[in-house]
Amino acid sequence: MTNPKMIKKVGIIANTAKERSGGYTADLREWLLARGLDVCLEEGIAAKIGVTDQSEKGLWALADLIIVFGGDGTILRTARLLAERDVPIVGVNLGVFGYLTEINLDEMYRALEEILTGNYQVERRMMLQVEIMKNDVILHKCSVLNDVVINRGNLSRLVELETAVDGRYLTTFKADGLIVATPTGSTAYSLAAGGPIVFPELDCIIINPICPHTLTNRPVILPDGVVVEVILNTREPGATVTLDGQTSFPVLYEDRVVIRKSAQVTRLISSPHRGYLEILRTKLGWGGSQTGAPRRENDAV
Repeated sequence: MTNPKMIKKVGIIANTAKERSGGYTADLREWLLARGLDVCLEEGIAAKIGVTDQSEKGLWALADLIIVFGGDGTILRTARLLAERDVPIVGVNLGVFGYLTEINLDEMYRALEEILTGNYQVERRMMLQVEIMKNDVILHKCSVLNDVVINRGNLSRLVELETAVDGRYLTTFKADGLIVATPTGSTAYSLAAGGPIVFPELDCIIINPICPHTLTNRPVILPDGVVVEVILNTREPGATVTLDGQTSFPVLYEDRVVIRKSAQVTRLISSPHRGYLEILRTKLGWGGSQTGAPRRENDAV
């Protein structure tokens, strides 16, 4: 975790598809302005609430803190937008709290009071850099927080994915696809595909086949310094590469997907009121009711 810095300018990003995101954003903006802070809004939510006297450029260039209204998907989008910026992100969930949007609406102002006084911790979350290549030409390049998924798309049969680690052949997966995930992404699609839960502040790379033809193909956890290269060996068109579950690109026979640890990280402000273990218990329904959990002063880790 990193030490906090003084907050003077706050940016707000919101999922405009959420019905009440405009009202919450307008109320929070007024609350922040009343405390003498500069506030900048993402273009979409600014238009939704009728704010025109600000430039979105300031959101990316000058903000000391980004507050995100939405769910984990909105955090993933924000993480990619801010990949090259050293700015912490705090997520406020408009539903139940998620793995990444840790703060609930009913505790938002109480949590922000603590954050604005410097009482917060920043978690540095590893990202992956992905390059989609044809021959030696990079078609697409991006950093992702959760995962890179190579899947069969609209193909009617399994894809063949020749996979190497640091130039050394690992295996050719015959499967519905392959997930390459960060520890943060270990509780997303990779978990649904039978992958391990990895503590999010660790640095490692998870390779997890989706419904493999060979049942002995199991998830593998690799050191964070390796380079994973996946070559599509299926001639029939239709396979895709999906980044963080949000952006997809078609890939063709012998296209390569090269994945390594990104030089960028995502900086997430952890909730001052709950730790990762509590979030994990709640999201996965471990131990039934929270009232049955052992009494501990602090399970934040």
